[in-house]
Amino acid sequence: MTYRTRKWLALALLLVWMPLFVVVATTIVSEIERPHILLELAIYVGLGIVWALPFRRVFLGVGKPDPNAPPPKD
Repeated sequence: MTYRTRKWLALALLLVWMPLFVVVATTIVSEIERPHILLELAIYVGLGIVWALPFRRVFLGVGKPDPNAPPPKD
């Protein structure tokens, strides 16, 4: 996957998938009828890890300069 593709995919994941995931996670927890605060925290932390693991490769190196770009001229 090219650097530019990873950058756009990371942006799309953060702007589209993450808010959708947050809505689904809060809906799931609200269906449990507000569990104990520590259990609720554990559920949110677990869901946060589950969300991030599949997309870990997409976010690697996105904040760094493009490794294939020509060097800047002085």
